[in-house]
Amino acid sequence: MTHAIRVHQPGGPGQMRWEECAVGDPGPGEVRIRQTAVGLNFIDVYHRTGLYPQPLPFTPGVEGAGIVDLVGPDVAGLEAGDRVAYAGPIGGYAESRLIAADRLVVPPAEITDQQAAAMMLQGMTVDMLLNRVRTTKAGETILVHAAAGGVGLILCQWAAALGATVIGTVSTEEKAELARANGCRHPILYTNEDFVERVRELTDGKGVPVVYDSVGKDTFLRSFDCLSPRGLMVSFGQSSGAIEPFAPGLLAQKGSLFLTRPTLFTYIEERSELQHSARALFDIVRSGRVKIDIGQRFALACAADAHRALEARRTIGSTVLTVG
Repeated sequence: MTHAIRVHQPGGPGQMRWEECAVGDPGPGEVRIRQTAVGLNFIDVYHRTGLYPQPLPFTPGVEGAGIVDLVGPDVAGLEAGDRVAYAGPIGGYAESRLIAADRLVVPPAEITDQQAAAMMLQGMTVDMLLNRVRTTKAGETILVHAAAGGVGLILCQWAAALGATVIGTVSTEEKAELARANGCRHPILYTNEDFVERVRELTDGKGVPVVYDSVGKDTFLRSFDCLSPRGLMVSFGQSSGAIEPFAPGLLAQKGSLFLTRPTLFTYIEERSELQHSARALFDIVRSGRVKIDIGQRFALACAADAHRALEARRTIGSTVLTVG
């Protein structure tokens, strides 16, 4: 028998239970992996609370790394003993799991399992945001909310590597220093100053061509005032709460703005897209232009404590749940 975190009813962190479970043999196109590290992401909270409903009971987690221990029929290119990493599908908070082989990639030797678990979903999300949702241009200035979070730190570094100037919002002086050390040219402490006024000041009143917002309710509407005419609002999360409905005419009033709500899983649905995005991520991390900052580690059995810290905004950078 092995163990996993199971959620039997939506709710708070206390709904996550560490339970014994059986993991069978892989079916056609599947492998069984012994996990060594699991990534923590805000989408795990959305699943746990029922904001993104899942069939009950379920095991949260969409990002991890480990070792293949059994290969099912019709699997090519993987064998027992191979290191692997993934972003999606759900089921990651487990010591062992079954997963479709075509959702796995093999990380380079220079990247540890904990790094891989901390970067797959977050790092490929950044690739999607900077290179696919919109092509980042050298010399432009962008706004990144939650700049000291897991996605935020990768986004700041990668955008700076592409030649962009990054303005980022953070909640504490400590996070401001961390964001600055990771490519954010202008951290804004939103608890002390108005981020709209500061963005306008930094851009000589022009605004920015794009805002990347994973915060949601607390930042969404005011971010429109940070955009230049025909600017793009990229909403890819809602850690502060769901965005309330608004009239589409507001986009016209604010300067013929564009709005998109991308999710990574749409952008890596095809195997070739997954491989391309993972390759781009591995390459930029191996180059040293993007470093993966693991701010805190929790034992997998203590995932509830990790969720409490994440929701209270007490985490910095990426969080890894360790196995074994």
